[in-house]
Amino acid sequence: MSTDTPGASLRAALARQNQDAHLLAAACPSRVVLSHLTSRWAVLVLVLLLSGTRRFSELRREVGGVSEKMLAQTLEALAGDGFVLRQAYMVIPPKVEYSLTPMGREAAERLAVLVDWIEDNYARIEQARAGLAAAAAKNAA
Repeated sequence: MSTDTPGASLRAALARQNQDAHLLAAACPSRVVLSHLTSRWAVLVLVLLLSGTRRFSELRREVGGVSEKMLAQTLEALAGDGFVLRQAYMVIPPKVEYSLTPMGREAAERLAVLVDWIEDNYARIEQARAGLAAAAAKNAA
């Protein structure tokens, strides 16, 4: 497998850890992990946690548009996969903090590169969208 192929290192690492892991296979259980890591909310949560530990309410405020239910589900999935550490403190009122595990930090650093690229290239993306919309309108006329 060529290391020039996007995702080749991920597939190679998964293959070394678990001979059954192959993201391109329809029934591969690693696809669940991929969906957890690449969901809209997970990407944003992981990138935010790169700068430090957060409480649920802080994450909810900082991740614009996420519902309480979706944030809870996202954090549960990320914790279940070993990317996020959930630390509950037995105090009144209850206090729960979320932080990245070492593996979560590795994943978040890679996702942060993608987030930065999107932000840096958003004008180009919008130009491409506008060009496609103009072409579709011209073809429809």
